[in-house]
Amino acid sequence: MSVQGCIADKTVADPGPGLPDRVVPARDLPDWVPAGAWLYLSHVGAGQSLRALGRDHGCHASTVLRQVRQFENRRDDPLVDTALRRLDLALRGSPFPLDGMETRPMTSRSQALSKLPDSSTVTDEGMAALRHLSLPDTLLIVAADMPKAAVTRDSAGQTPERLAVLDSAVAEAMALIGWITLVRLGRVCSYRINSSGRMALRQHCARNGLALPSDIGSENGAARRLRYGIAESPVAVLARRLDKDGRRFLGDAELQAAGQLRTDFVMGQLEDASFETARALEQQLQARQVRGSNLAPPGTRAARQRVLDVLRDLGPDLGDVALRCCCRLEGVESAEQALGWSARSGKIVLRIALQRMVRHYRRLDDDQMLIG
Repeated sequence: MSVQGCIADKTVADPGPGLPDRVVPARDLPDWVPAGAWLYLSHVGAGQSLRALGRDHGCHASTVLRQVRQFENRRDDPLVDTALRRLDLALRGSPFPLDGMETRPMTSRSQALSKLPDSSTVTDEGMAALRHLSLPDTLLIVAADMPKAAVTRDSAGQTPERLAVLDSAVAEAMALIGWITLVRLGRVCSYRINSSGRMALRQHCARNGLALPSDIGSENGAARRLRYGIAESPVAVLARRLDKDGRRFLGDAELQAAGQLRTDFVMGQLEDASFETARALEQQLQARQVRGSNLAPPGTRAARQRVLDVLRDLGPDLGDVALRCCCRLEGVESAEQALGWSARSGKIVLRIALQRMVRHYRRLDDDQMLIG
């Protein structure tokens, strides 16, 4: 069985008449395309092996495989799915169809790539949309048959107010980068800004000397205090520490394991779940009683199952510190106090948990995945 057989049955794009079966390497894509999407298109679309991509990027093939799986699972999101199809068709030199019946005339690959929004367009229009989306009760509305997306704000007892209109290709880029999250699926889909989008907006405003929107620090209408950003998690801070021999306290494998658990936690829509211990979350996942959105596409269910498998492997205490520090991004000292542990013991327990997670993910790669 090939590696592609291990990936869900959705394909990037089916080559039509006159189209090549393989695409050029995805390095020709615009700069705004995430590295994970680059790897996904290179593997699934261009047919490059995981090992070859790992060698090119200086990482293990299993790391590439996790990126491929992540973007395959994200194709349950209509905007992400459309963005990947648009990118793949551009690499094949095929225009993106206007609808199911009408298509543009055939163009060359370079012309098709030039039709994609460039980085400046995605940044300018995307950040303008994020500024509006940072306001309370504001959503990005997208319809499958409409070339434009709209940012609207609900007012009590009144017709929703339209704040901005942007091209659907820019909205697709925002979803692919990970700035917005799907909250309602249907013929008309709704999206809301997420923590990654808020962080990107903060960084954009800081670089350009712009004032932050007044509600940038709030989410779902309530103030939310974040101690760590996406790039500065408690595990990343701990990894910079050196032991008495001058070696890093945590290695790259432990950092990747923490990132994988955090990714599955977010993909599984568990951020708003109510639980105090790993055992409580494990019971909710087993009984399928996780509070929050009822939207649970296959990718979400798969991510929840991976979190459940990790918790079962770790057990109560190791699972508690992993959930607090890797998923909820709590500091080690805060986790120690909440769990009633002695001072400076949390980092040792966390390292043991991360080492066991590394072995867990390696067993998954060896037993359940075929790496090409």
